Amino acid sequence: MVTIKDVAKRAGVSVATVSRVLNKSGPVSPEAAERIHEAANALHYVPHGGARSLITSKTSTIGVLLPDLYGGFFSEMIRGIDQTAQHHGYHLLLSGSHNRKAEMEAAMRAMRGRTDGVIAMSPHFDAATLVENLPPSLPVILLSCEARDEDYQVIAIDNVGGAEVMVRHLVKLGHRRIAMVMGEKGHFDTAERLQGYRHALVEAGITPDERYEAQGDFSEASGHRAVQELLALPDRPTAIFCANDSMAIGGLAAVHDAGLRVPEDMTVVGFDDIPLAHYMSPPLSSVHVPVFEMGERAVTRLIAALKGEPVSERRHERLPTRLVVRSSCAAPPRE
Repeated sequence: MVTIKDVAKRAGVSVATVSRVLNKSGPVSPEAAERIHEAANALHYVPHGGARSLITSKTSTIGVLLPDLYGGFFSEMIRGIDQTAQHHGYHLLLSGSHNRKAEMEAAMRAMRGRTDGVIAMSPHFDAATLVENLPPSLPVILLSCEARDEDYQVIAIDNVGGAEVMVRHLVKLGHRRIAMVMGEKGHFDTAERLQGYRHALVEAGITPDERYEAQGDFSEASGHRAVQELLALPDRPTAIFCANDSMAIGGLAAVHDAGLRVPEDMTVVGFDDIPLAHYMSPPLSSVHVPVFEMGERAVTRLIAALKGEPVSERRHERLPTRLVVRSSCAAPPRE
C-alpha cells in the first residue's frame, strides 16, 4: 500500500510538505506542489480519510438523512445536494430513515465523528427530535420539518400557497367537485398541502367534503387505490388533486383502468413537478417545487455554517412554488 512517505520520497520533499499540499493547509511553492501531485498520481496514492481527519479535524464529508432514497423527488434532491457538495470539495454519507424513529436515531449516531455537518429531512418529526442525537457543535440544516422557534435552520416549501394556486386554477376551469388524494398521515407536507386545498375551496365558496379527501402515502400504488375509491363515489369528483406526482401517476392509471379519459372525463393534477411528469400521457399538470435548488440551498447554507459565517437571511426559509399547466386538466365534462 502506497503511503505518504512514498510520495514524499518520489517528489523529493518532506512528509510535512506533502501533507500541506494534499490538505491545502499551508504555503508550498508551485514547483514543489506540482511535483507532489505528479508523484501522487504516478503512485496512485489515495489519502487515508481517518488519518487526514485526525490532522485537519475535518472529514470533508456531509451527512444526508432522507425519509427515502426512491423516486423522482428524492433523486432530484440528492442530485442538487451532491453536485453542490462536490463543487465545495465535499462528499456525501447518505442514509434513509424510512420514517422510522429508531432508524433515524441510528443513522444520526452513525454520522457523529464521520461528518462535518448534516442535512436532514424527516417530515414526521420536529426539529428538536431530529437533532437530539447530534452534538450541539455539529452544524445542521433541516428540510421540511416543523420548527417552533429560530434555534434551527430550516428550509421548506410553500406547500400551502402551491396547493391554493392549483385549486384556484381548477375552480377557474369550472370545477366544483374537486377531490384530493392526501399524502402520508402525520407528514409535514401532507398537512400543509391539505390546508392549502381546503382554504382555496372555502375561498371559492365550496364547502370541503371529507368524502373527497382520500388517503394516500405518496406512492404510485396508493394514488391508484385512492383514485379508484373516488371514482366509485355516487357523485364522483370532476377533478382530482394529488398531493404529489407519484400518486397522480397512479391516479392516471386508475382513471384509464376505469375506461375514462384524462382530461376529457376526469382532470388529474399533481404536486412537485418531477421530471417524469412532463413525459406522462397526457403530460401531468403540477405544482413545481424547486427540488434541486432545495438541495443546493441546503449545502450552501451548511458550508456557510461550517465556515462560521453569520446567518444573513431568516433561519426559517420558504422556497416558492409555481403552477405548471399541461394537458391533464381541462374544464369539467358537461352533465
